[in-house]
Amino acid sequence: MSTELRNFLAIPYDELEELNLKAKKQRLDRVATHKIREERLKYLSDEGRIKAVTVMFSDLEGRLHMLDYDKKFLLKSYGSSIRGFTAQRESDLRLGIDWSAFYWSPADVFGPGKMLVFGEVIDKGGEPYSADMRGVLKSFAGDLNKKQGYTLNAANEIEGFLFQGSDAERTYHETGKFEYVNTGGYYHSLPGDPLRNFIDTTAEVQRAMGFQNEKDHPEVAPSQFEINYNYAEVVAAADQIQLYKLICRQVARKMGLTACFLPKPVVGVNGSGMHTNVSISKNGKNLFWDPKGEEMLSKAGWEFIDRILTHGNDICLLLNPSVNAYRRLDPHFEAPNQLKASAVDRGSMIRIPIGNERSMRVEVRSVAPDANPYLVMLSIFKTGLQGTTSKIKNLRQAERYLPDNIYKALENFRKAEWTSTLMGDDVKARYADLKEASADRCARLLGTFVKAPEVQYHHDVYNQYLWNKF
Repeated sequence: MSTELRNFLAIPYDELEELNLKAKKQRLDRVATHKIREERLKYLSDEGRIKAVTVMFSDLEGRLHMLDYDKKFLLKSYGSSIRGFTAQRESDLRLGIDWSAFYWSPADVFGPGKMLVFGEVIDKGGEPYSADMRGVLKSFAGDLNKKQGYTLNAANEIEGFLFQGSDAERTYHETGKFEYVNTGGYYHSLPGDPLRNFIDTTAEVQRAMGFQNEKDHPEVAPSQFEINYNYAEVVAAADQIQLYKLICRQVARKMGLTACFLPKPVVGVNGSGMHTNVSISKNGKNLFWDPKGEEMLSKAGWEFIDRILTHGNDICLLLNPSVNAYRRLDPHFEAPNQLKASAVDRGSMIRIPIGNERSMRVEVRSVAPDANPYLVMLSIFKTGLQGTTSKIKNLRQAERYLPDNIYKALENFRKAEWTSTLMGDDVKARYADLKEASADRCARLLGTFVKAPEVQYHHDVYNQYLWNKF
């Protein structure tokens, strides 16, 4: 179809970066919601070349959903809530808009004339919906800021694989394997090869969307990548995880490839993690920094770690939510499956990186990249601040391990009183039921239909395909 008569907005990358960084600063400075809303609505109204606004929200398992609203319809309808998050028994839910989480997107990746914004799920009483973990996290972080002056900060190191073909996960049942685009390994990727081109292009898109990149490189396994960016306030950081994975998938697809965030898509090589670096500040001061503390971490920082180690098995299902995630927690491949804290041991659940007054942080390593980022942030920060500390002798170096399968993680999650406090009984039960249904699709319970080698290689996409065979 000809596009000669169309005139939709397409902004150069340098201008996109400027616009998105300005919006990011407004969010960080906590500019009043009504001021940001008025500014965004005026922009949408005045800019005639915008055709649609893509509203994004995540379900309980962390899947990103996107709805495109025609700009004119959205401007006319705004004020009454927009329907968009409905289930048969929850038809009164509404999808609102978080105008502070507004992004100008590159036209060559997301299409011309489109803006991106994160949505908020609202119940019929006008309150944040209890199963919308983004809203729950936002309320939790907001209350801490109002009552104690705390700002929760996070940065994520998200690993993934790049595979041949644009639908490598969907066609896994036909091919039986994933094909690498590069076999060079850590740092070994020459300029111009597919992996390097993918990393470079993705980094450009992230930069344009205000991510403030730091470094990027191929990871240890063949065709594995990691593209790092600056820390952000906790809700913005979780939003950026969803955007990061979306950008990677979009860029890969345009190259005829697949960006995969399964924790262990290939047996015999390192899996992918989502190391989550966290810190807390008050009045601009990093509360985890103490030049005289052990590893230069403050007493508050160590107490934060102790609570996470105490509840590590309780919250493991939130940090590692899939059957495939427990393939990754294998000590033979640098997997952080030990309930320990260490400055140097990469097999520990928690690492204390070298830091300074500004950068001192705690790194939670036992997080899978397919986890719901809002649940990850909520479980780490709420546990670290409000959990209990056990009287286990030598807690930080005790011989304790995370579960090696999802059924054990489910059992720990259901039994734990702390997870009820963390999520509420109703949402906890719903989450556990979803994970149990996913686990029951695993090859072990599919009988003789699956051969032994397939059990070893199977992953969640394949599970779903096999389950639908019955």
